[in-house]
Amino acid sequence: MESVEPIRDKRVLEDMCDYLKSTNERNLVMFELGIYGGLRISDILKLRVKDVRNKKYIKITEEKTGKDKPIPINPILRKTLNSYITDKKDLDYLIKSRKGKNSPIGRTQAYRIIRELGEMYGIEDLGTHSMRKTFGYHYYKKTKDIALLQKIFNHSSPNITLRYIGIEQDVIMKAMNDMRYF
Repeated sequence: MESVEPIRDKRVLEDMCDYLKSTNERNLVMFELGIYGGLRISDILKLRVKDVRNKKYIKITEEKTGKDKPIPINPILRKTLNSYITDKKDLDYLIKSRKGKNSPIGRTQAYRIIRELGEMYGIEDLGTHSMRKTFGYHYYKKTKDIALLQKIFNHSSPNITLRYIGIEQDVIMKAMNDMRYF
């Protein structure tokens, strides 16, 4: 499996959201669910309108772990969701495919959307998991609370979480770049 990276630059992240807002609201919702909710793409794609309408939390059972998890809806995400779901039915999938009656896009299509976005902004190693990693990366940079982030991600150790969000790689790159003999 190919390793993907978080989106580290906040300006690029903001530009990506602005671009999606102006071009495809469904894709913006998918992206914001990942970067503000820290959700895996498998959990995003199974969400329906009723899971977010008039709710403070998204209640999910994580597909990977089988654990129940409440995800608070960030105010920025809330604004996007409220605008997006206004004319949608409760049973509609949030990230609805244009093919078929009422089904979500597939993981492959979600991957293509994110890869294309990465190419537009010159970011290599971007995939659907980059959204979740972006959440973790910026949460850690802001709070330095690795213990809570470890709990949010259900990781077994802080080292796994640091490696997962790309902090370990940042430290290695900095150490190598700062190396001087003379």
